[in-house]
Amino acid sequence: MNDKKPKWPQALPSAHLLGTGTPMCAGCGALEAIHEIYDILGAKTVFVNAAGCMTLLAVYPFTPFRGSWLYTAMASAPAGAQGVRDALDILLNKGRLGPEEDLEVVVLTGDGAAYGMGLSATSSAIERGLNFIYICYDNEGYGNTGQQYSEATPHAARTATSRGGRGFPGYKKDLFAIWAAHRPAYAATVVGAEPLDLARKIEKVKSLQGPRLIIALAPCPTGWDFDPQESVEIGKLAVRTGIWPLKEYIDGRVVHTKTPHERLPVEEYLKKQGRFAHLFHPERNDVLIAEIQANVDDYWAEVE
Repeated sequence: MNDKKPKWPQALPSAHLLGTGTPMCAGCGALEAIHEIYDILGAKTVFVNAAGCMTLLAVYPFTPFRGSWLYTAMASAPAGAQGVRDALDILLNKGRLGPEEDLEVVVLTGDGAAYGMGLSATSSAIERGLNFIYICYDNEGYGNTGQQYSEATPHAARTATSRGGRGFPGYKKDLFAIWAAHRPAYAATVVGAEPLDLARKIEKVKSLQGPRLIIALAPCPTGWDFDPQESVEIGKLAVRTGIWPLKEYIDGRVVHTKTPHERLPVEEYLKKQGRFAHLFHPERNDVLIAEIQANVDDYWAEVE
């Protein structure tokens, strides 16, 4: 055996951390958010990465993180996190691992796992009080397999499996509310285009114990059909139109961390994405646009 060959997955050099030189899409909103999150969480982490877009970050024998990384099937990341956390706790209790060597257990999934396939396992992990951080990069569809609709797909969006004239007939599931109903230690929504809000929430997450959720809206150029250079602008528009509320759940209360007091019309956000082009061309669908606007208005009327 050639001893110079790597025998197991190793961390990529820091210059190649999180995307550089790996087969990721230009303008990926998920990568933007995860890069910012990892800058704060750091190397003393073990990422339990469910099947999805972000598993493309790892190119054997390398992983994208300076810390540890574990791949699981799409629905199994919380179970994997339980095993890792239990193993770390056993080693700590036996003195085989010092407190300074402990790792933060972080689940990383897309919305397909978080909102759908893995929700049962996640619910059970929260009920058990598992000490872990759950990060969902939400690109509102099964992005790694062609952008089929998921339980996170917004109303009227066109996907690979909702091609009709009105787009997706369903409505986006409220994952934040589902987590809050479990009374976790913490839950929050973020977007990479609002880095200060994101950083404050990740710093808060680091200081807590127990089940903690971060849902990051992830503008997806390939799935949402927009120019990659507009990814940050679309993320900001999601907040300014009120479509993506920035909020957190802590101590039994929901607090909005950035309120768009002068909200832009939702069409400012919709018209920049090809998945909503059918609402404007060849004829404008005022009924559907008004329905989307009304849903956003109703949400903020309850908040304010």
